[in-house]
Amino acid sequence: MNQPFACVAERPAAPASPVAVTLADALVDVFTQIGVCHAFGVSGGGIAVLWAALTRSPIRVCHFRHEAGAAFAATEAHFASGAPVVVFTTAGPGLTNALTGLLAARSDGAKVILVSACTSEEKRGRWAIQETSRATMPAQLYEAGALFHMATIIESAADLPGIARALADGVARPGGFVAHIALPTGLQASRCDKPPRGHASSRVCDESAQLAADVAPLLAATPFAIWLGFGARGAAAAVRALAEHTGAPVFCSPRGKGIFPEDHAQFVGVTGIGGHDAPAHFMRTHKPGRVLVLGTRLGEGTSFWDPAMVPAQGFIHVDIDPAVPGSAYPNAPTLAICADIDTFAKALLERMPSRRPQASRDQWPHPSLADDGEQHAGRVRPEALMAAIQRGVIDKHDALVLAESGNSFAWATHHLQFREPGRYRVSTRCGAMGHCAAGVVGSALATGRKAVAIVGDGAMLMNNEINTAVQFGARAVWIVLNDARYNMCHQGMAALGMSADASIPKVDFALMARAM
Repeated sequence: MNQPFACVAERPAAPASPVAVTLADALVDVFTQIGVCHAFGVSGGGIAVLWAALTRSPIRVCHFRHEAGAAFAATEAHFASGAPVVVFTTAGPGLTNALTGLLAARSDGAKVILVSACTSEEKRGRWAIQETSRATMPAQLYEAGALFHMATIIESAADLPGIARALADGVARPGGFVAHIALPTGLQASRCDKPPRGHASSRVCDESAQLAADVAPLLAATPFAIWLGFGARGAAAAVRALAEHTGAPVFCSPRGKGIFPEDHAQFVGVTGIGGHDAPAHFMRTHKPGRVLVLGTRLGEGTSFWDPAMVPAQGFIHVDIDPAVPGSAYPNAPTLAICADIDTFAKALLERMPSRRPQASRDQWPHPSLADDGEQHAGRVRPEALMAAIQRGVIDKHDALVLAESGNSFAWATHHLQFREPGRYRVSTRCGAMGHCAAGVVGSALATGRKAVAIVGDGAMLMNNEINTAVQFGARAVWIVLNDARYNMCHQGMAALGMSADASIPKVDFALMARAM
């Protein structure tokens, strides 16, 4: 889990004598300096020298079966460990195969660095095998934009110091960071000086104390609720202290489950996809004057843009990204606060008066645990399965739980309850099938803990990395909702009064796993 970054003064790098190494070795050394512990990818001739350099470094290299699987696994490895993760690919289709996983990394706020092979300058435009350059690929793959926070092609060893600083600053800043370093095949073995150690981290200037002083009177003047998102995961203790001190009811996004204990008396429920009726019911019946939003974009997957969730006096929206507040509800009154949530919550706690809880738990339809209920011969009801996962996985062990896009994450988000942050992962914005089926391997490899993926049969067939898990001893478990169809699509078409074939031939996934 990511921790907030403190303000630190820069220290000058210790002088060091240049050491001649290959450019690939020098780049890998940059990765180790910024905290990379794992590199996931798929090999190829274009990336051979870098692959070898990674292999002889302290970084653990895991060879995957598909580049998208490697990128999904890297995303989840980051969220499980807090460390940046490298994805390596060869040229051409190696690069393009990874893009969906990298889109998920960007959407979810992971720290992932892609290093791909590209065609050497002297061979460009000459019909090289898998030619990869700005002339043969979309230019946006090599520049900062919607997919990458930073992207570049290394054209000479002289580029490396600037790239090293950009990577160091990117992984040190709060929030996500997805970068792309394209390394020409012909340059990888060239000799260069290894960059000196001592790259300074980015500075974070936080005015939380003054901002909290401005916000406290507004919240003290009216009943308010707290709406938590994934961006508040590093502030769980501060948020709980603030809620208990002020008596504020709490609801959360699907990705925010567990930041505030879901069995707490002040927890109302989960909003958005797979969520509960209770938050909207609470807003309609208790009508808090304001809602303090902490670390969620309030996008469709979190709010469905439901007008019932807008309080009369508007949102006080705290996020590290100044572009977030006001974007999902452009017509709602919004006081935007750009601050680190943990620091802000602690500062606000010091300035808020103590209050009793604003309402008792029995005043709203709070979420309850699923139970086994009635059994049906030969089939397992999802509610019963979720109850078994709650008892056998969540309550008895520290396993991480990932829920795949589709009915899997709807059932899991609605029925499972978590009491601490960092144990539940869903991807509600990108929502790529195969994300958790492959990502669970990254979670397990990065932590050494058991990780459980709840997935559909369609997702499991689309992109799983069982063979990779076997090779590297990952403690990954897949629970497959094996209904022989893309069931959410089937149900959606039926709800629209349309007909289309969403069926899948029945698969024996246990037999498939044993075959690995």
